[in-house]
Amino acid sequence: MSTTQSERLRGLLEPLVTKVGLDLEEVKVTQAGKRRQLQVVVDSDEGVQLDAVAELSREISQALDASDAMGNGEYLLEVSSPGLDRPLTEPRHFRRNTGRLVKFTLTAGGDTVARIIEVDDEGLDLEVPGVKGRKPKPARLAFGEIAKARIEIEFNRKEDGAADTADAETDSDENTEEA
Repeated sequence: MSTTQSERLRGLLEPLVTKVGLDLEEVKVTQAGKRRQLQVVVDSDEGVQLDAVAELSREISQALDASDAMGNGEYLLEVSSPGLDRPLTEPRHFRRNTGRLVKFTLTAGGDTVARIIEVDDEGLDLEVPGVKGRKPKPARLAFGEIAKARIEIEFNRKEDGAADTADAETDSDENTEEA
């Protein structure tokens, strides 16, 4: 049975990422001419600290040097946390974004913009913003009803968002370490 380079890389990197308490979200190899780039995206429920990204980057670099997973040519390694524009696809992605406004594309068709209130094993409890001065209303979406979901960036939240202000500051900078 043949495995792809991404599968081999994931198999090599996942134990390193898990060891430091992070989740491996994405492994992507891109090539432009002779230049190759390996992007490793990691996350956790507590967020990702720059020091952790730097240490993980060194460990990944050592592991790659000791293996043939990237072949013999040169490459650029980039270890980062996901940006705000990444799609929400796993229950943990929704859980990590509780309190945020999200645009949902539904499997039955149509879009809904709502704030995530709570996440459980089956789906999401949401608050759909009121229109033209009306009060927000509760809604429920099962994970199976969601075709796509992305965070809606809020520059000026009208409600008491003191806790969200700190989140917006940390989420605006994507942690990146290049080796």
